[in-house]
Amino acid sequence: MNIMKRFWCRLKSPSKAAAGLVLFLGFMGGLLFWGAFNTGMEATNTEAFCSGCHAPIVKEIRSTIHYSNRSGVRAICSDCHVPHEWTDKIVRKVQASKELFAFAMGTINTEEKFQERRGHLAHREWSRMKKNDSKECRNCHEFDFMDYSEQGERAVKQHSQALATGDKTCVDCHKGIAHRLPDMKDVEGWQ
Repeated sequence: MNIMKRFWCRLKSPSKAAAGLVLFLGFMGGLLFWGAFNTGMEATNTEAFCSGCHAPIVKEIRSTIHYSNRSGVRAICSDCHVPHEWTDKIVRKVQASKELFAFAMGTINTEEKFQERRGHLAHREWSRMKKNDSKECRNCHEFDFMDYSEQGERAVKQHSQALATGDKTCVDCHKGIAHRLPDMKDVEGWQ
């Protein structure tokens, strides 16, 4: 009983060294957690990670201007599908965890199953991008720096009017810019 009393007294009033040790261990634990968390976040932003579930899509992008071009600037999956701001990135990662679950459950684990769900997945992604005003596109493509003299007449009209007024966003016209389009018969305004 005496041992328990002494132990309890020790816990109620720890020494300064013990308090310092607890603070130091808490700080180190926080650093380790933060480092592991950020390493995990970056690992899930790689093309190799994305191609684990979306192999057909990754194959398609290899034939687009976003993958290979004269300037050598290349976009990977996360450039277009994951916001760059930290809080938005976390929200998107939580949303994307549903895709990992679908793959693990066998919903999209083969190319045939993926192609069956492709239209649904594309519509969901277009809707997300429409809601955020194509934020990911604007990470690289800045409206203010577009050279209209290098664009066609229709593009100039759309970029200078519809985008400038906020009536439309990039994904309204540029669906399938890096991917093959699914069946577009039910997409409004698409010819």
